[in-house]
Amino acid sequence: MGDTLVLVPYDEGVEALRGIPGVRPVRYDPDGPLPREAASAQVLVPPFQASTQVVRLVDQLPELRLVQLLSAGAESWIGRLPAHVALSDCRGAHGGATAEWIVAVLLAVYRELPAFVRSQDAKEWDQHFTDELAGKRVLLVGAGDLAENTGRRLAPFEVATTLVGRRARDGVHGIEDVHALLPDHDATVLVVPLTDATHGLVDARFLAAMPDGGVLVNAARGPVVDTDALVAELRAGRLRAALDVTDPEPLPPDHPLWSAPGLLLTPHVGGGVPGGRRRAFAIVAEQVAAVARGDDPPNLVADGY
Repeated sequence: MGDTLVLVPYDEGVEALRGIPGVRPVRYDPDGPLPREAASAQVLVPPFQASTQVVRLVDQLPELRLVQLLSAGAESWIGRLPAHVALSDCRGAHGGATAEWIVAVLLAVYRELPAFVRSQDAKEWDQHFTDELAGKRVLLVGAGDLAENTGRRLAPFEVATTLVGRRARDGVHGIEDVHALLPDHDATVLVVPLTDATHGLVDARFLAAMPDGGVLVNAARGPVVDTDALVAELRAGRLRAALDVTDPEPLPPDHPLWSAPGLLLTPHVGGGVPGGRRRAFAIVAEQVAAVARGDDPPNLVADGY
């Protein structure tokens, strides 16, 4: 049996896969013609931001058996692959950086850093007490790598965390408990993948169950939240929020989220750090090595996860 040929979009990816027994990485340009070796490629690694054009590359790869993502989110590919082509995500690569963003925005919201920056711009000395992160109760909706990373980073701030997953297990509540848990938590952090089950999960009922003054943090995907319902709560002044993702994304200039009170908004940068690509290709190398051995990749996506 010959080597497993892997199409990789970056030179550093080729280097990361070079030397793995039974693997032959080939560099390709996502926006250009495929190399001649593509006809026998068994694994495709799309770029971080895969366009519709990249998804369509699958039709030109007759021997393809696996699409290996560099991102943890797989929603752009689910349901778009032939039955014989598997999908594997990059779970484990970006959880630490995104968890860092979550801690940063919680601190910023509770210590009112955006308001102090506006006061600095206006040359106003607005000295007053703020809230604090210490002692808060945080509900993590999602119980995977990102939730685990977030819990570890919140622990030194004396924050109590509660995990909610698809199903109940030791230390994790099932999603059916989420509405009952919401009133007892100061902040709710979304760290779930976007699937049919999580699309619109945070609707008007969900938001209404959060306590007055509660903070919603979305580090998942924009469509997990009903945007209109969130805007209504923010305009009422009952809730605050921090969003790294939105629906739609990017936001058009006239969108009401831009001016919604109590909102801290960042443009999908949670995992965008210098070490992200290096960590991603380390995970990809593990997945591809498993395939070359004849095993399933550990991060195989099933039912959206």
